[in-house]
Amino acid sequence: MQDQPILLALVAIIAGIFSMLGGMKNWDWFMSTFQAGLFVKTIGRQAARVVYGILGVVLITIGVLLLLIG
Repeated sequence: MQDQPILLALVAIIAGIFSMLGGMKNWDWFMSTFQAGLFVKTIGRQAARVVYGILGVVLITIGVLLLLIG
């Protein structure tokens, strides 16, 4: 049971890095997925890149906090 918070923290950090890099590097394959595509159509590609970058930072922060607390 002790490994669950660590695993969750690592998943959050990896997802955060992936999201942040997808927004920063403007990966076409990342921005053209179904979920991201709807988001891009709604608010525009540049705004979606910013939101994905912020989402990445938030996920990384949550993961680090989980590692520190757990």
